[in-house]
Amino acid sequence: MFFQKPINQLTFDDVRNFLKQGVPENTMLDYKLLLPKNNEKFAKTIAAFANSLGGTIIIGVKDEHDKPKPPFNGVPVNVKIRGQIESIIQNYIDPVVFVDIATCKNPKNGNMFVVINIPQSNLTPHLVGHLKRAYVRTGQASKPETIVHPNNLPWLLDNRRKSNNLRHILVDKGEAHFDNYLRSLSKDPADVRGVCTLLLTPLYPQEPLRDYKDLPGIARKIGLNGIFNTVQDGLILQISKQSTLEINSYGLVMYKSALEQSGTFDYKRFTEEAATTLKIASEFYKELNFISPLLMRVKLAKVRGCTIKIAAQKKQIIEDYIRLEKQVYPLVLQTGLADFARNVLEEVSWALNLMPDYL
Repeated sequence: MFFQKPINQLTFDDVRNFLKQGVPENTMLDYKLLLPKNNEKFAKTIAAFANSLGGTIIIGVKDEHDKPKPPFNGVPVNVKIRGQIESIIQNYIDPVVFVDIATCKNPKNGNMFVVINIPQSNLTPHLVGHLKRAYVRTGQASKPETIVHPNNLPWLLDNRRKSNNLRHILVDKGEAHFDNYLRSLSKDPADVRGVCTLLLTPLYPQEPLRDYKDLPGIARKIGLNGIFNTVQDGLILQISKQSTLEINSYGLVMYKSALEQSGTFDYKRFTEEAATTLKIASEFYKELNFISPLLMRVKLAKVRGCTIKIAAQKKQIIEDYIRLEKQVYPLVLQTGLADFARNVLEEVSWALNLMPDYL
C-alpha cells in the first residue's frame, strides 16, 4: 500500500499529500482522471495488477509524463462509483478479482479521490473480456499492460511456481540462519529439544521489495532496537538468549525460539514474543507499501514430552510436531491485529494440549 494507514481510514488530504510527492506510475501504481468509459480497458488494468504484483489505482488525478499533475482537487463526487467498479470486475474479469475501494471525499468542496487496492492474486490467470485474454503489468509508460497470449498462459502459472520456489528458499535460509545462531552459542541444532517458529512472507515473492541497505532505517522506524547481525538480504535481531527475529528485503519476517535447556516451554514468553512479531510484521509491510497476500506459518518441532509452563501450572505436550498455516493480507494485520493474533494463539494452544480455561 502507498499510504501509511489502512485504506478504509484514508482521507482526501492523505491522498493529496501522497500526490504531492510526485510518485510516477509504475508496476504497482496507476492514475486515472475519471472512471474510464471503456469498461473492458479498465478491467484490463485491474486484472493486470492481480496477475502481477498487485497495485493501486487512484481516480481523480491528472497525470503528465506519468506523474501526478497539480492542482490535486479530485473530481466531483459520484455516489455510484463503487458499484460501477464492482460491476465492471464482475462482468469483465474471470475469475473475479477482489479489491478494496475507498472514496475519499473533500468536505469543503464535495470533490473526491477514489483509491482501489488490487492484491496480488493466487487465482491467476485472471482473464478479461469475451476473448478471455490475460494481461500483466509492465510498468512501462507507453505500454503499462501487455497481453499474455493463450499459448503462453503456462508461463504465467510457471511464474507463480517460481515464486513458490523462491519462498521456500527464503524460509530455508532463515531456518539455516537460526541454526547458525545456535551454533554460535555452542549448541548443536540437532540436539535442541524444541524450536518454535512464527513467520510471515509474501505468498508469491518475486523481487526485493526494498533495497537491503534500507532495512536498518526501517527496523528502527518500526520499533526494532538492539544489535543487528547482517545476513544476505536481511537483518537478524537477538530478542533473548533463545530467540531471534529476522527481516529481509523480500518481505520475510521470521521469529525463531529454542526451548529452555530443560525442555520447558515458557508459554507466556512465547505468546508475548509471537504477538510482538505480528505487530512488527504489520508495521513492516506498511513501510514496504505491500498489500498482497502473505503466508503465515506457526511451527513447533520436536516438542513431544516437553513441559509447558503457565504461571504456576505445568502440562505435557503430546504432539511431536505442530504446524499451522494461514493466508492473510497485510490490511488484516493493520486493522484487526488483536483478533487475528488471538485466533492464531488459540489454535496453537489447543494443539499444545491447553484446555480452554488456559486460553
